Amino acid sequence: MPEPLPILMERSIQIAWDYLERSGELGEPEAASRVLLDSVELMVRHGERRQLVLSNRAIDAYKRFRTERRGISLVL
Repeated sequence: MPEPLPILMERSIQIAWDYLERSGELGEPEAASRVLLDSVELMVRHGERRQLVLSNRAIDAYKRFRTERRGISLVL
């Protein structure tokens, strides 16, 4: 029986959060939670159900977000 979607999403986000926290890459908690949630939610809406794929892609999305954000602050 497949895992309920809210549980799948929660676990995927927690894996991504734990990784970012341990690696020292977790920045602002509110921004991180929003990016991770939005990323996982979008992938689930497109049919992705593999927990590690969800968490790994969420990590990548957050890293891109941080890189883009740094680029904007350098310009200002």
